[in-house]
Amino acid sequence: MTSVIFKHVVATVVLVFASVINLYAQQAQQPSADEMLNQIGMLKRLEAMQPDSVAPKYNLALASLNFAITNPHAAQAEPMLAQAEQTINQMAQMKGADQSDLCTLRGFLYMTRIVQNPAQNGQKYYLDVLQNFEKALKLNPHNLLAAQLQTKFVEGMKQATAQ
Repeated sequence: MTSVIFKHVVATVVLVFASVINLYAQQAQQPSADEMLNQIGMLKRLEAMQPDSVAPKYNLALASLNFAITNPHAAQAEPMLAQAEQTINQMAQMKGADQSDLCTLRGFLYMTRIVQNPAQNGQKYYLDVLQNFEKALKLNPHNLLAAQLQTKFVEGMKQATAQ
């Protein structure tokens, strides 16, 4: 009798443990909007401490674009896009900026604009997205982010036009 109870207790503990791990894994994969905004705030402070460095600007622009594409209709989305565009323009003026990364960020910016309002921005930015990702990959064929974003964009456009 005690072995049956023990088995039920062990099974319950394992089930609860698996549920908790699954919950944490989901949270780790998809940070909340507040967590994303906190990360962007930290990146802004880091960028302010290192204004002549490209890496903090790149990470700030990327995080801002991630927020805007994940939350396209949030009140903060448009200010994040404006900030990302300004940061990309600042990076373009810097000597150490990787041109492939700049093209990737520009393509991501235009892609986010399309996600925000496909009817209005789809035709306007479609070619810009493709050209920027293609240029990024031409400059650096190993640019994994550009390849991933290009694939997602093409798949998304196929799905959108098929409907």
